[in-house]
Amino acid sequence: MRSRRFVAMACVLAAASLHAAPAGKLSTRQLFEAMRDPNELGRYCYLLQTLPRLAPADAMVARQYLAFSESELGLYGEAVRDFPLKSRLPDDIAAPAPPTWEAADAVEAIAGLAAPHRVVMVNEAHHDAHTRLLTLELLPRLRALGFTHLAIEALIEDGDSLRKRGYPVAASGTEYLREPVYGQIVREALRLGYVLVPYDPAQSSPQQREQSQARTLYEKVLSGDPQAKLLVHAGYAHIDKAPGRLGSVQPMAEHLHRLSGLDILSVDMTDVHEDEPYNELQASRAVVSAVRNDEALRGKPETLLTPTRDSRRPLRDAYSQIVAQFHPRGPIVLRNAKDGGLWSARPRLYDVNVILPPASDRISSYARDRVVSVNVGGQSFVALPPAADGHRPGWLALDGRRVPVAIGPEICDQRFPCLVEARLAAESDDAVAADRYVFLEHGPANVLWLQPGAYRVRGVGPEGKVLSERALQVASAN
Repeated sequence: MRSRRFVAMACVLAAASLHAAPAGKLSTRQLFEAMRDPNELGRYCYLLQTLPRLAPADAMVARQYLAFSESELGLYGEAVRDFPLKSRLPDDIAAPAPPTWEAADAVEAIAGLAAPHRVVMVNEAHHDAHTRLLTLELLPRLRALGFTHLAIEALIEDGDSLRKRGYPVAASGTEYLREPVYGQIVREALRLGYVLVPYDPAQSSPQQREQSQARTLYEKVLSGDPQAKLLVHAGYAHIDKAPGRLGSVQPMAEHLHRLSGLDILSVDMTDVHEDEPYNELQASRAVVSAVRNDEALRGKPETLLTPTRDSRRPLRDAYSQIVAQFHPRGPIVLRNAKDGGLWSARPRLYDVNVILPPASDRISSYARDRVVSVNVGGQSFVALPPAADGHRPGWLALDGRRVPVAIGPEICDQRFPCLVEARLAAESDDAVAADRYVFLEHGPANVLWLQPGAYRVRGVGPEGKVLSERALQVASAN
């Protein structure tokens, strides 16, 4: 179990670009530029130092960047906790309930729907890698149905080099692609023989971006080959078939339908989604409030700082109601018991909602935590402790393909915070890691989730310097 105290982040900024302006005067544009620094742990430290000193509007942007960074570094529970992105369903939507609706395996159901289509689109929440699992599971099923191409929003690298190499590297895509599960999607697609397609333009207005995405997909894949079948992994509302979630902007899927005349199967992972984990809900709000207001936690009632499964005010959002009714253990869809149709909260925009189970059932207690205030660069701040008491989510097993491998902070050579990452021994040092985790301080061991095979595991300090490296052989769980 991970440490129960707040962590004083003695972070060293990694690049001169991160010192460009005092934190209180930073603009959203400067934050965006800072996020381009290649030192991933340095970016994370920078955001932790910067957040308490930003104006509210810029702090919201920085909090989103912090969640992206946490996901990229393998801090999956923290990413969802620290950026609780809430979707608002239409007011007239009632959450499905038994016996009218029945739970069905999402992969089986979508594979069944996909057979007559040439285009299937699946979306993700960029800060929540849990939403990437469906695409990973669909890859072999759709390949068996004749799907030939996988278009990836985060992909930049094009041509034969990626195909010949067989795995993504840091320069293969945007920062999203450096997250290990996203990297595994690329590896698996290449192994299965998909042609990978980058399609997101570098810079454009929102409407131009949607049009350009659709035009690229049409010209690269569909227009010249009537046998081509395309799976698209996109973000959020790009998969929508009509305006709505993007305001008046016409989404990518709508444009692609107009260009191709094809009926597109759109699968939503983000509208009915665990946006604030119940196991952190009550306590994290109290802690975040204390951090924002520079308050101490000492003296606050223990009941306030101890999340519980049972609440006197039951959660009323659609996701919580559906989970309470159907108890998913993996990705599910909801099937109408009478006509067999699949439930969509917004049938005008997309065809089906996929519901993921809660990422973790671990209960944290912040009540015994000790607030450690530190001074870094003349600024005092505290950091939230690991989500779910440091227990990494079980979905990282990837449906049994990976096993937990204990890893301790000793690899960090007494330098904290420290990024621990594993790469396959046969891959280069700039390959997207197989898994990663950040030790905020010296404390109990945690785990990396890895497939059987040979690896290099290394600890990296906040300046980007490799602290130590060792070989690791992971045996099969069987």
